[in-house]
Amino acid sequence: MKVMKIETKRNPEKHYNTLNNHYRSRFNRKVYKIPLNGGFTCPNIDGTVTTGGCSFCSAMGSGEFAGDRHDPLKTQFETVRKRMQSKWEDGLLIAYFQANTNTHAPLNRLKSLFEDAITLDPDIIMLSIATRPDALPDDVLGYLGDLNKRMPVQVELGLQTIHERTSIAINRGHDLKVFDQAVEALRAQAIEVVVHIINGLPGETKEMMVETAKHLNQLDIQGVKIHMLHIMEKTRMGHQYKQAPWDLLTLEAYVDITVTQLRWLKPSIVVHRVTGDAPGEMLIAPDWTKKKFVVMNEIDKKMRREHLFQGPL
Repeated sequence: MKVMKIETKRNPEKHYNTLNNHYRSRFNRKVYKIPLNGGFTCPNIDGTVTTGGCSFCSAMGSGEFAGDRHDPLKTQFETVRKRMQSKWEDGLLIAYFQANTNTHAPLNRLKSLFEDAITLDPDIIMLSIATRPDALPDDVLGYLGDLNKRMPVQVELGLQTIHERTSIAINRGHDLKVFDQAVEALRAQAIEVVVHIINGLPGETKEMMVETAKHLNQLDIQGVKIHMLHIMEKTRMGHQYKQAPWDLLTLEAYVDITVTQLRWLKPSIVVHRVTGDAPGEMLIAPDWTKKKFVVMNEIDKKMRREHLFQGPL
């Protein structure tokens, strides 16, 4: 295969379009998220779609690092911001509704929460909302479109995989068509879309994971978050793993798969993350995911050593 030379937005240390570099180019400042908890549930838990939730997801709905749902938004914001400022003293902020499905509520409640959130601090320059593709009714889409004209709105959608067999096994509760339609509907409102995918889901091969990344090129998305599967306590998958453990990806395999995915992703897609982390007290496996910066460094080293970049495939 002939490899095309494609200019990718990156800093000298990275061979892919990093979020930090993207935001510094866009806003001329460091930008970081303040994760908030709006007290939402999930249609995949409360019976609106089904029950039980995605098998890998904890009771905190992927909001382990968000604020305390029992606190007012202002208290959550100040608490999390203080923690973040131990890493970065100065920067612009994104109000980030992270836990569970953050559009799964009546429109008047969403308006109240989101309007409050964007006025918590003058340094907030964006609203980011994590949700499901089957929880975006027309009235919510219309409101988010109007809000997007006043302040940039970013919506994060969990795809995880394009493969229906895996989707059924993890109890995702929607099919690929629903996801693709949600992306189209959000882009019709000019809303930025960030997609989550998970590497290492049970039964998936490298080829299947790369196919999921390739599918993103067919969609009008602006960002991607690549995660390793975390087996966690108090999840259905965690219980299954304890009963009958299966082989998980090694660090080396994860790095190889993720680099291949990056090589297939369009250079215009901003890479928000190439790995994630789970609370140490909840993680069952794999143990190597505790060293997030080691994972990131191994990806960087492989791409530099082999002269690999985002996009040429």
